[in-house]
Amino acid sequence: MTRTSILLLVLIVCCATAMQAQAQAPKPGPEIKKLHVWVGHWMYEGEYEAGPLGPAGKHTGEMTCQMILGGFFLQCRWTDRGPAGEARGLEIDGYDPVNKNFSSDIYSGGGGRFSGMLTIAGTTWTYAGKWTIAGKQYQLKDSYTFAPDLKSATQTAEISADGNTWTPLVSSNWTKARPAAKK
Repeated sequence: MTRTSILLLVLIVCCATAMQAQAQAPKPGPEIKKLHVWVGHWMYEGEYEAGPLGPAGKHTGEMTCQMILGGFFLQCRWTDRGPAGEARGLEIDGYDPVNKNFSSDIYSGGGGRFSGMLTIAGTTWTYAGKWTIAGKQYQLKDSYTFAPDLKSATQTAEISADGNTWTPLVSSNWTKARPAAKK
């Protein structure tokens, strides 16, 4: 065999292997479709309660979400303006097919981090887990109840330092919107 023939054979084998890998690439399961509710741009407004994370007062914000990494994960970026100033964050939600549950990880400016589970029951989404902020760890329950058209939702969240005593943290109204025009 000549060098050219060997090189051509190797090239054919590599291309066939790559095409086979693409044909067998995993696809997101049907559970992932539930996360698509958040895809798009959202605006919200509401009220923080005074508590361990800061003073009471009104807040507004926006969040933009998209599916990432082949459609297996939901990524959201948000900006919140409230009594403690402006905060920004990143959220990644996904589905674990082995344990058959949704997970949620949120990272916020200043080093805050939430790690927990997401339960979806009809039009109610409940995040429950641990929120670490300013060197302290809290438990958080954050529920969203969507309208039947999935274009708006109400949010209520509670926080606890010990897992036994829960206090209201925030309540908000969310509306799916078109993104603001780029300047």
